[in-house]
Amino acid sequence: MKVILLHEVKSLGKKGDLVNVSDGYARNFLFPKKLAKEANAQAMNEYKNAEDSKNYKIATQKAQANHFKSELDGKTITMKAKGSGEKLFGSITAKDIAAVIKQEFQISVDKRKVAISKDIKSFGKYTAEIKLYTGISAKINIDVVEEE
Repeated sequence: MKVILLHEVKSLGKKGDLVNVSDGYARNFLFPKKLAKEANAQAMNEYKNAEDSKNYKIATQKAQANHFKSELDGKTITMKAKGSGEKLFGSITAKDIAAVIKQEFQISVDKRKVAISKDIKSFGKYTAEIKLYTGISAKINIDVVEEE
């Protein structure tokens, strides 16, 4: 019997999966505990629509990530900071970089998605990788200059 899982079932599958189980297992365990529903015509239609919706959402997120990558890749952002000599007072963090990207490019980036090659504690040029989506990332250059 084909069933659609409503919750994750250990050793069977995740929520939303279409699985084939024995009739007794479905009627005596899965259905009474509301862990699955029978894959009839209506349920299969809902399942197909949910899958299509999920695939559309993934496709739009990938397209948006590729668009952001084309806008960010290879660009240089200039960050002004206070310091003396070659050292900064403090450091430049991923949060600061995400804020500058939002200000200059109007692209919201989570600070946890900004990977800095090394700590920015002095003036100079650095690179950072912005993870936009699974497998899609952009490299930007950071130029740290002294604030006047």
